[in-house]
Amino acid sequence: MGQCYAIALQGLSGSLVTVEADIADGLPMYALLGLPDTALSESRDRVRAALVNCLETWPNKKVTVSLSPAWLPKSGSSFDLSIAIALLAANGTIPNQSHADTVFLGELALDGAIRSIRGVLPSLIAAYGAGVLTAVVPLENLAEAELMTHMKVIGMSHLNEVLRWLRTGTREEHPELDLHFDVDDAYDFSDVAGQPLARRAAEIAATGGHHLLLIGPPGAGKTMIADRIPTILPPLTIDQALEVTAVHSIAGALTSRSPLSLTAPIVAPHHSATRVAMVGGGSHVIRPGACSLAHHGVLFIDEAPECGPGILDALRQPLESGTISIARSIGNMTFPARFLLVLAANPCPCGKFAGRGRGCTCTSIQVRRYLGKLSGPLMDRIDLRVQVDPVGRVDMARTELGESSALIRERVIAAREVAATRFAHESWKVNSQIPSRALRTTYQSEKSAMNFLHDELDRERLTARGLHKVMRVSWTLADMKGHPRPTLEDVQEAHGLREGIEM
Repeated sequence: MGQCYAIALQGLSGSLVTVEADIADGLPMYALLGLPDTALSESRDRVRAALVNCLETWPNKKVTVSLSPAWLPKSGSSFDLSIAIALLAANGTIPNQSHADTVFLGELALDGAIRSIRGVLPSLIAAYGAGVLTAVVPLENLAEAELMTHMKVIGMSHLNEVLRWLRTGTREEHPELDLHFDVDDAYDFSDVAGQPLARRAAEIAATGGHHLLLIGPPGAGKTMIADRIPTILPPLTIDQALEVTAVHSIAGALTSRSPLSLTAPIVAPHHSATRVAMVGGGSHVIRPGACSLAHHGVLFIDEAPECGPGILDALRQPLESGTISIARSIGNMTFPARFLLVLAANPCPCGKFAGRGRGCTCTSIQVRRYLGKLSGPLMDRIDLRVQVDPVGRVDMARTELGESSALIRERVIAAREVAATRFAHESWKVNSQIPSRALRTTYQSEKSAMNFLHDELDRERLTARGLHKVMRVSWTLADMKGHPRPTLEDVQEAHGLREGIEM
């Protein structure tokens, strides 16, 4: 009997699976046990063709392959390589002890080539948690896999390479890869003409992790500003980069993002996206949606009022908790979803109800109905609401550029370091994550500022959630201005930024 290890993924969590193969006398047959799905059941023909084309012997006997624990559902083609190794070990063509503590991940092509798979990084995290320190992965997934620096990760492109390594211990070495902080030079805040209020709101949002709504006519620069917010966010930490890459690996989205990048991601789904595309789901395999792909980054939704009914309201849970829980008949999954939400909208259906509004043909009822598509409970979770006016001729005629993203990012990092020092003994690091209890006890503003907020609460201009939102933004403003505690001026500015748009 031969055996080796593989990983069964369920969302971002994985379980170590023991792949056992037994070859016995009897009628030639192949039995695969352990709750495999269709893609895994088809591994028999892929593995047999790969072994034959690599000049290995396919046993013409009764072959039984067991994936244990047997009660755990298993899916995908990532078990192909481990099944092939277990079969060869059972057939006696490779030594059993050569791979006793190794996880094998990869899909086999019919000629023996090892193809890339989804979820390599979370699989390795699960293997490391189970005590396995060596893994063989497809060469195409090596950059992602090498983020697990505590493991010995070997990239292989063909089954023959794996067999040579198991039999002789020799293999081709690959160059070491380093994490890097890359910023797309095509996007820079210096490209934005004018819009001082929107630029400042973007800096406040990046500093404290606050959600932002931009309302203005077409061509005013809403999308330009939103696309450039990741360029002023601090680089991800190693742990954050691991989380982001793990989510993108599960979703198969690493083709558009380097697994080695420390740049905050930005995800911009079209306003016609479905609820499943926005929050995640699926009938056979549950995969993360746009809100999870934007984890530790920016989720930008343009033309927000055009989204279908209930699409934006589905984001209310992750906006509060930082996670998204998906329940289906095949199981329950929880994905991380702590993102900075940026919404952009026109002021009216025709988009011209801005500035002097001379070209607008919409009635007042149409304007109210259009912005009313953004529900009250959702808007209550938005910290900053900014009016983006049309750019004037003075701003467009200027030849000097505005502040660059690098300069703004330095201020953002400096303000975040102030907050991180204040929260050194807390579980959160940015102002938008301060719990309500802490705001009521430890992190209150000056007395005059709190009196102002309580007066607004009594006049029913603020909800309890809105009061806490204003307090969190005021702490961000205090950090940016160097105040030890939010002043009345900070709180009034935060309140004005929250109430800047009449809904």
